[in-house]
Amino acid sequence: MKYVLLTLISAMLLSVSWPTYGVPFFIFFALVPLLMMEHGISKFSNYKRKGWIIFGLSYLCFIIWNIVTTGWLYGSKNPDGSHSMMAVVFPVLVNSLLYSLVFQCYHWYKNAQGTYWGLGFFIAIWMSFEKFHLGWELTWPWLNLGNVFSDYPKLIQWYDTLGATGGSFWILLTNVLIFYTVRTWEAGRKKKDLIRNSSIIAALIAIPMIISIIKYNSFNEKPSGQVNVLMLQPDLDPYAEKYSKDSLTIEQDLLALAEKNSTTKIDYYIAPETALPGRGSISETGIEKSLLLNNVKDFLSKHPGSVFATGISSHRLFFDPKTLPKEAYEVNQGVWGASYNTAIQLAPQQKTQIYHKGKLVPGVEIFPYMNVLKPILGDAMLNLGGTVASLGTDKERMAFSNPYNKGKMAPIICYESIYGEFVTDYVKKGANFLGIMTNDSWWGVTEGHKQLLSYAKLRAIETRREIARAANSGISAHINAKGEIVADTFYGDQTALFSKINLYEGMTFYSRAGDLLSRFSIFALGFLLFYYLIKWFQAKTKKA
Repeated sequence: MKYVLLTLISAMLLSVSWPTYGVPFFIFFALVPLLMMEHGISKFSNYKRKGWIIFGLSYLCFIIWNIVTTGWLYGSKNPDGSHSMMAVVFPVLVNSLLYSLVFQCYHWYKNAQGTYWGLGFFIAIWMSFEKFHLGWELTWPWLNLGNVFSDYPKLIQWYDTLGATGGSFWILLTNVLIFYTVRTWEAGRKKKDLIRNSSIIAALIAIPMIISIIKYNSFNEKPSGQVNVLMLQPDLDPYAEKYSKDSLTIEQDLLALAEKNSTTKIDYYIAPETALPGRGSISETGIEKSLLLNNVKDFLSKHPGSVFATGISSHRLFFDPKTLPKEAYEVNQGVWGASYNTAIQLAPQQKTQIYHKGKLVPGVEIFPYMNVLKPILGDAMLNLGGTVASLGTDKERMAFSNPYNKGKMAPIICYESIYGEFVTDYVKKGANFLGIMTNDSWWGVTEGHKQLLSYAKLRAIETRREIARAANSGISAHINAKGEIVADTFYGDQTALFSKINLYEGMTFYSRAGDLLSRFSIFALGFLLFYYLIKWFQAKTKKA
């Protein structure tokens, strides 16, 4: 019962730390009870199958954490309008399993190499897992530990140097030191050691925050310019209106919203992800002849000096089987197609700038490891207005240049905004502000859209770029380079948000180096495994 209680305490502390409802300071010791559970069972219990018990309890901890923090996925709906159990059950079960496997690896290594080496391994493997979780096809980094301070930007200004993954390292190191302090106190009851270790922990928590507050108060980077941005929020129901309304009606409503709020000179109109065309998609082969897009250009001709950036659903057709991309599907005999979640920028007399979303939502926009999972799951992957096949992607990021001013917008599409190092690639391409086009209306009035907005603040700090975020139903927002929301809208309003966005040209250390601590952790993990194998081989040789 003691070990179950410790597990539940960790689950509770992890859950109540999370944005946008929690208090993040609990995260500094949230993993300590779980580490105590593992240590107690490993060293002091008489259980026969200790490994299985530890695995089961850790899975209980992580599944509670996942349910509490991402249970809003249940707000997703099936095509018949019912809430989707698949949308929440699959991510929760799989993500919890992955965290439990990480913890189990720590348990095995600690038993083999001892507590001190084991604790180092714990940090290295957790950091390596978070990095891995950012890159594979089942990617779901929503619960990466460094995200937890997204609602407290004043305390994490140093993310411009080490990023949110640096925050994960900070949290893990603090948890390990607190656990170590508890264990040394239990073993020796030495006040001197307790005071020394507690002082180190207090400094480890406080110093980054003090540095952050200093950086916050001394931030004086000069912008290279400023642009007027109007973020459009059409509040189009993603399950009903989007696929029942005529595409021209959807566009007319969007342009009417833009016209109504054009009370001053607008440099950028930004519409949400897949704002056009409604049902179906736009052919990229004839994109310059598209009636819908030329209607937008006609609108822009009445607003000289303006550009219009929007998300669209698009497709390409292929007729030569030798040139097919891997995501192509057969449309008719001898004809193949590829679909995309796309951002475009339009200006009169200018070629349309096109970018395809690079980070796809598993199960919605990409069927992860289709060759393996399709025979198992069939068509069980939920269609949330996306596809049960896989969309195409661009291998490189890009910045949309503006023919009328210095603006170079990063066309970030929805899910991409939770990937720190990924977003820095837009900055390396010259983006001097971040434009986020998102449709996070699939989950309704839940924590989902709030958390996604909150994570955008991390990207502002990491890159020192201001953000113009246009969301279908909200929350649309202007976020400054310090990660603060300057202005925002209410969720569920049909409205527009006008903001003056500052342009910045410099590159942060994080923009240049990316997830440096993650790479060091992967190296450390490799070293620790190699060191164990060497010792194991030496022991085998002696016995022989």
